Amino acid sequence: MINLEGKKAVVLGGKTGLLGQTLTSVLEKAGMTTVPLSRSDFDPLDEKSLTELLDRVMPDYIINTIAYTMVDQAEEDKNAAHLLNTTLPIMLARIAKNREICLVHYSTDFVFDGNRDEPYGEDDQTNPKSVYGSTKLAGEKEIFKLDYEKVFIIRTAWLFGPHKTNFVHKILNLAKEKQKLTVVHDQNGSPTYTPDLALHTVQLLENDTPGLYHIANSGKASWCELADEAVNCAGLDCRIEPVPSSAYPTKAQRPAYSVLSTKKFTETTGVTPRPWVQALRDYIYNDFKEFN
Repeated sequence: MINLEGKKAVVLGGKTGLLGQTLTSVLEKAGMTTVPLSRSDFDPLDEKSLTELLDRVMPDYIINTIAYTMVDQAEEDKNAAHLLNTTLPIMLARIAKNREICLVHYSTDFVFDGNRDEPYGEDDQTNPKSVYGSTKLAGEKEIFKLDYEKVFIIRTAWLFGPHKTNFVHKILNLAKEKQKLTVVHDQNGSPTYTPDLALHTVQLLENDTPGLYHIANSGKASWCELADEAVNCAGLDCRIEPVPSSAYPTKAQRPAYSVLSTKKFTETTGVTPRPWVQALRDYIYNDFKEFN
């Protein structure tokens, strides 16, 4: 175990990102000094300017929450997705290795094809079915090819939390205005509350055992179940009706089942992530008080 107090972290996406903003706050609560950055502060693909910035700041950690996450748009804008999801992480890993800085990088459940019905572990076969998933997986693989021991890659999924629009936020706003919403029921995954993901990231860093990890809240849900639970929890008078994915055709193929096993994280830290239903209630009660 290491003490993070007094350590310094550069958080890419820390000023404006859904995960980055919460992560910055949780790191500071752990006693770390943070340097949160947005894309307005630096060009994430300009290696010279990024290197100069890191040499000025001299952080102990580089934490990358930046990604190209527009899953359908990535099918057409493959180059942009590749630059942020593959090129940037490789560049960060190379810079980190040259300066012996610890790198924390977030990846996704979309690296799996979804053709199973039990949670995916870190060693399970990857087989992405979308440009988004393929570019994120390429980023993972290229980082590990550098053979740098001070790297954490954290796969996560279905993020919701404060500070920025997300699926739950959208559903609750729609449910205030509509009596019925249709939501797909044949995609199952791991809803993840960003404050919990940030806390578990800190616990992983304190444990100081680098590698590939899955972190998500416990349990599984379909998008329909997540929406229904959110609406019920918020006390809104809106009916959620299940529909198949075919009712909402998309350019990118989504995995039908991408639940993540957090067994390795628990074995490493001794911490079991709480159920997503509990986390959802915290989100709604703490961040959506107007719905009570």
